[in-house]
Amino acid sequence: MSTILPFILQTAAGASPVELPIGDLVIAGWTGRDEQALEKHIRELEDLGVARPKSTPIFYRVASSLLTTRDEIEVAGADSSGEVEFVLYGTGQGLLVGLGSDHTDRKAETVGITLAKQMCAKPVSETLWRYDDVADHWDKLILRSWLIDGGRRIPYQEGAVTTMRAPDDLIRRYAGGDKVLPQGTAMFCGTLAVKGEIRGGPEFELELDDPVLGRTITHRYRIVPLPIAG
Repeated sequence: MSTILPFILQTAAGASPVELPIGDLVIAGWTGRDEQALEKHIRELEDLGVARPKSTPIFYRVASSLLTTRDEIEVAGADSSGEVEFVLYGTGQGLLVGLGSDHTDRKAETVGITLAKQMCAKPVSETLWRYDDVADHWDKLILRSWLIDGGRRIPYQEGAVTTMRAPDDLIRRYAGGDKVLPQGTAMFCGTLAVKGEIRGGPEFELELDDPVLGRTITHRYRIVPLPIAG
């Protein structure tokens, strides 16, 4: 079963609408290249009661219906938070790259990571780029995120995409050695350590910055907590 989402493909020639059917949604976890930074993130989650992964990287499958380009999501209670990631899309037009937040219920994460990742919507940016347009300067791209709380824009994450494994590396590992991400697949590709403690807020903002071509992809969404009745 596929989820069809509308996007805007941004190229040197301009921006054009494109609809993508997404049948498989993959959350790649523990994708850090730097072992010390990876260990830091593992310890951050261990402090919240999350068990260490069995392997690194690891690929979690969740429902494609969780993907959304909307600017608001609803969650159960107040124990969830977002994290900025670049997102790869396997399409008939080649590999595309966008921006997303692997929004996760942190309380449920202490029970099981797969369970927690299935519980929250996965916000993604409307804007996409062709991977071929950034491949030759991929190591220059920067990811950032902010918590928006009480009118304050609080820096939460920042770092180069090279903190995570390269797209071709992740694709080969996921696809059993194949160099092409299967068409209809969206893959979140890992996140950065946070500034301070892992925490949520009423709004989350994320950015993928390309200083070479002078452009950015941004997305901002509100988090609406629903009451827990029992």
